[in-house]
Amino acid sequence: MAGTRRLYEQLAEALAAQIAAGQPRVGDRLPSERVLAQAFGVSRPTVREAVLALELDGLVEVRMGSGVYVRARQPKDGAAGETDIGPFELLEARQAIEGEACAMAARRITPDTLRLLRALVDEMENENPHDVIMSEDADRRFHIAIAEATGNSAMSQAVRALWDARDRSPQTRLLSQKGRAAGVKPSIHEHAAIADALATGDPAAAATAMRDHLARVMATLLDATETEAVEEARARIAEQRKRFMAESHR
Repeated sequence: MAGTRRLYEQLAEALAAQIAAGQPRVGDRLPSERVLAQAFGVSRPTVREAVLALELDGLVEVRMGSGVYVRARQPKDGAAGETDIGPFELLEARQAIEGEACAMAARRITPDTLRLLRALVDEMENENPHDVIMSEDADRRFHIAIAEATGNSAMSQAVRALWDARDRSPQTRLLSQKGRAAGVKPSIHEHAAIADALATGDPAAAATAMRDHLARVMATLLDATETEAVEEARARIAEQRKRFMAESHR
């Protein structure tokens, strides 16, 4: 698929046109994620983003463990709704930018900031069993603190913009809701590993810890929001996790 528009928007538009034409019909199951990815020449995360857009428009219904089914031929509001940065393309951007921010911060981080990061890890751990929203807020402050530790205002603004996009995007908000419903919470071990790497002052180790963390976030969200039959999903999720982890070490 070509063009300057987001890939998932192009795919959502193409699938919506097929649904409007009656193929597939209301009640039919969409082809599997693997089949759609191959047919349209996109990644599976892009397919997942397109399905989120169709779900927001009321065109499809996601049945966990079963698949994605056509719910209506036309969007619930008469036209396709607002779209924004897709959650997985956002995570890929964060992996690149926050990885570099972490490397830069490792050279300049102060003992006070390290204490703040460890306190935020403790806050996440304390909040995870009770209030995941508060834990996610501590997660955000953790990442922003690292960006600010670079001492580079442009880098700090770039990281803040990524987190603002996360809050703004309807597709990303929906994926976050699904993740919470599936029990996804900020990882204490991964955030602690980032703080530990920063404490060593080693830029490469810090960047790797951050990229590994965000690769696992991608894999965890893909796993938690899996909609297809478990047997078919296992091989695909393993492949996705392997790819994301490999990309994090490039």
